[in-house]
Amino acid sequence: MDDRLKKQLDFALEIDKEKNIFRQTHLSGHGRNENDAEHAWHMAIMAYLLREYSNEPVDIGKVMLMCLIHDIVEIDAGDTYAYDEENKKTQAAREEAAKNRIFGMLPEDQAKELMSLFEEFEAYETAEAKFARAMDNVQPLMLNNSNGGEDWRKHGVTATQVHGRQDKTALGSKKLFEVVDAIISDNVSRGNIKDE
Repeated sequence: MDDRLKKQLDFALEIDKEKNIFRQTHLSGHGRNENDAEHAWHMAIMAYLLREYSNEPVDIGKVMLMCLIHDIVEIDAGDTYAYDEENKKTQAAREEAAKNRIFGMLPEDQAKELMSLFEEFEAYETAEAKFARAMDNVQPLMLNNSNGGEDWRKHGVTATQVHGRQDKTALGSKKLFEVVDAIISDNVSRGNIKDE
């Protein structure tokens, strides 16, 4: 086996570990906690299905790839819960080290390509990044809502916290933000999200 193929296969095996990174969000219908790989797959499919609601035209293949790779770094960095302010302080440094190690396993051209895509997603500046990040917001919100707000109640999440994350959805899709805003309001009125 040549060196390039070995690196590619080693990376492919390494990212299988993403299936072992469990998130705070539960699967729909009060299922178990979802893992990062399931989250990424779900986001990618949603991006494809919902692309017509992007504020700007996007390269949907690029958006889907962003969705699929954005949490690979959590193999090393671990999942940082969206409302965990303490762990968010070290998140960028942990993810930067993970990005360099994990994507660095690939041949140089592919490592550079995926690192660049990850960085674009994190920067939240391009139309593709904004739409991919909207998927990253909408997907767990949709699951939390399907579970009667159980995860928000469990963690004592406030409306201010949810809006702090979800208001950015409008940068990628104003239409999807209308849905998000209605879900938040409904869950506040039902007591699933604290009204603060």
